[in-house]
Amino acid sequence: MKRLAFATSLCAFALMMAAPARADYAVVQFEDGWCQVWWDSAANPWGTTWRKLVIGLPTWSAADAALADARAQAVCRD
Repeated sequence: MKRLAFATSLCAFALMMAAPARADYAVVQFEDGWCQVWWDSAANPWGTTWRKLVIGLPTWSAADAALADARAQAVCRD
């Protein structure tokens, strides 16, 4: 029984590790004009005083570049 439980948990762990990680980032603007890189495009900040400016960015550095671009265009405040 112990071997069966170990084999089952090992298979579950292997399947979990084999699944591709889904990481996408977004740039979120809050009511006061302040913007932030958000860790998941599908997740939403708490409350209703925000909007997503850019979604689906594949890496943190791409999201940071989009945030810098939004600040350069005066869409977001520093």
